[in-house]
Amino acid sequence: MDLLDDYTGHVEPGGPAARRDLKDVSITKVSVGPMDNNAYLLVDHGSGEALLIDAANETDRLLDTVATVADRGKVTSLATTHKHWDHIQSLEDAVRALSPATYAGEADAPELPVAPDHTVGDGDTVRFGGAQVEIIHLDGHTPGSIALLYRDPAGSGHLFTGDSLFPGGPGKTAGPAEFASLMDDLEAKVFGQLGDDTHVYPGHGDDTTLGTERPKLSEWRERGW
Repeated sequence: MDLLDDYTGHVEPGGPAARRDLKDVSITKVSVGPMDNNAYLLVDHGSGEALLIDAANETDRLLDTVATVADRGKVTSLATTHKHWDHIQSLEDAVRALSPATYAGEADAPELPVAPDHTVGDGDTVRFGGAQVEIIHLDGHTPGSIALLYRDPAGSGHLFTGDSLFPGGPGKTAGPAEFASLMDDLEAKVFGQLGDDTHVYPGHGDDTTLGTERPKLSEWRERGW
């Protein structure tokens, strides 16, 4: 797998992965599958242990990415942001190849092709080596959607949102009630708790920051689902 160390938040289907190095952790982003899904690999510098977020598609491409930036035997955790088919196409194969502990939101867990070892919600954590991410439950895109927050001790937050938050707004919902639930959770648990310098890593497309998106919250509410 080709790897870019000049991280811009943009990756192309079939193109190289991109890595951002923080003080204690590296974040590698790669696009997989026909829906341009983002998968993320977080590697703890001290231990070499890693967390894979969304084994979405193209198992060989995911495993090549792992081998490029980490030790396959040290992917100790795999988290699924939500149950939608395009985010779980490689879940079974990745679990078979890597043997990680698996995590997913409780309400989505019954519909995953691999039953998670751990169901998680607000306040739970997922550890990999000396690092951890915090779980934020965002009900709306799916009932069990989760975001994962890494707090860089030497910098800002890094939030992996699945399809709950993109540049330009929340992810698609089934109707007005689900949209209202997602907006309520985003405003209370994300924008209400985290600073403008928080980096947002969505399930598709380019990264953004909370500061970039915050001025549009009322516009999103008015626009609706």
